[in-house]
This record gives sequence, C-alpha cells and structure tokens, in this order.
Amino acid sequence: MSAAVGQPAPSAQLPDTDGTVHSLGAQEGTPATVVVFTCNHCPYALAWHDRLVDAARDYADHGVRFLMVNSNDADRYPRDSYAAMQARVAEEDWPFPYLHDESQEVARDFEATTTPDVFVLDDAGILRYRGAPDGDHADPGQRAAWVREALDDLLAGLEVVRAQTEPVGCSVKWRE
Repeated sequence: MSAAVGQPAPSAQLPDTDGTVHSLGAQEGTPATVVVFTCNHCPYALAWHDRLVDAARDYADHGVRFLMVNSNDADRYPRDSYAAMQARVAEEDWPFPYLHDESQEVARDFEATTTPDVFVLDDAGILRYRGAPDGDHADPGQRAAWVREALDDLLAGLEVVRAQTEPVGCSVKWRE
C-alpha cells in the first residue's frame, strides 16, 4: 500500500529507542498524527529537527502525535544505527518517539523518498499532507510552516489547503 493524499496511510508498528512499540496508524482520541522519516546524519533532517521539535511541543496540548522514523541502512550509514539513535535520544530532549524501521518496509509502504519526508494523518488515518516541513531548510524562521498549516486546517475541521509539497532532503539510504 502506498501513501497517497486522501487515502488511508499504511499501518505499521515500530519500536522506539526504548523498545516500546508504536502504531503509525490512527489512534483513538488523537486528532492528527505526524510521521516524519528522518535520520541522524542528513544535514536537511538536522536543519529541520528543532522546528519539528517546536511544532510537536506547540501541538501537544491539542493531542497531536509526532513520530520520527529512521529507515536508513545502518550497515552503510553507522550514524543511523539503532545504538546511535538511542544515544542521540539520550543526549537530546525529544518530545516524540524515535522509531526504528530496520527492515525498511515501512518507508517502502509510505513511499518515503527523503530525510525528512513528512506525512500528516487525520484522526481516521487518512493522509492529508505529504512533503517538506516548510519551504526552506536554511531558514529557521519558517518554523515548519507547512506542517503547522496542515495541522491548523485539520484541527479546525477544514480540508488541508496545501496537501502536498515536494519532500526535500537526503535520499532514504536503501539497502543494496
């Protein structure tokens, strides 16, 4: 199953850095879920990280759930290994779980192409936004504006105006 705007997002379960398994699908009582394919080494993912942290904190009171997913090949990119993910979360203040997609199956099901690649799901698990966090990874002042716009629309019960943008970042590092 692929992830097309207006269609149900793929369902999956992945472990976080503590081993707790999280569902990427709709969750009762959660008005929206933001799934971000990211990693530890990509300069684009690192540039957008703090903006996504701020968005997660800003929307937590609204019940919005953020999930970060690392699907990169850790054999070729050791900085993206599960141990490196655990170390990073232990060193930083993350307001969301960091999930490990070791098989890369979830990234393939979502058709994730970059780090970051953002997917915003509504309360029924329907994909309502897919793309970049905002228009410029080099401008922190943009504050993940496109993710925030999608969430504001969903929380207001409106159709998401900007439903898709081009994801920008490093390619997902697939196993060879």
